[in-house]
Amino acid sequence: MTDSKVVIVTGGTFGIGREITLALADRGHRVVAFGLDATQTSSTAHESVSHFRSEIEDRGLDVYVLEADVSDAVAVDDVVNQTMSLYGRIDALVNNAAIGPLGTVLDTDEALFDAVLSVNLKGPYLCSRAVLPHMVQAGGGAIVNIGSGAGYGKPNMAVYAASKGGLFALSSATAYDFFHDKVRVNTVIPGGGAIMSGMTLGRVGGDSTKVDSNAPGSAAGRPVDGTDIANAVAFLISDEAETISGTVVDVGCFAHQGGSVERKKIS
Repeated sequence: MTDSKVVIVTGGTFGIGREITLALADRGHRVVAFGLDATQTSSTAHESVSHFRSEIEDRGLDVYVLEADVSDAVAVDDVVNQTMSLYGRIDALVNNAAIGPLGTVLDTDEALFDAVLSVNLKGPYLCSRAVLPHMVQAGGGAIVNIGSGAGYGKPNMAVYAASKGGLFALSSATAYDFFHDKVRVNTVIPGGGAIMSGMTLGRVGGDSTKVDSNAPGSAAGRPVDGTDIANAVAFLISDEAETISGTVVDVGCFAHQGGSVERKKIS
């Protein structure tokens, strides 16, 4: 395809990240996806890197799968260096990796606070910092950050909300800073609730029956899934979106991941 890109996807081996990786590869993009095999806080992922490698081989897709910690600057730089060695350029970055434990400021200990901010906010900073020089030198690129309606503030998500609120600000500031370098920075929010992602299931011990069945879902009359998010990401990294930067795209519901929208009453 004429619009084929080289794309790095963080947390790209499981959950929504896996769906983004697969969708981009199916469209003909060359994707470098990385994550961790070890189970992470508030996630059901286990040995996702090794399992995903096998899946990619079976599908015959152009995806290079790595194990790396998004909060480790040396590991991030290594991913970027390997990508440049393989493909000679980086056209897009999708900052998807995140952990999302529940809790208020009273029942979230300091170690967990540090871990959430390290993955959810430091991770996008490290990855953006590593790819931006290559994008600038190449004359442009696209960064898509996967946000959350919790970034506007939601109950029992104090630290996760703080990290995602920070991501909104980081995205906007970076969009301003690299506007004239033709690097576009946008945020995509999975909205509407009842999303069967690794994080959502991880919060309820993997029991899908405990996911909020009263969530409004989307205007399509169903919950949002990873493919819906992937479609938005694919558009934002495409040449068709070359004028769009500093934007928040809410896939599902709007503004506050549901806001005042209630589940449709069935009479």
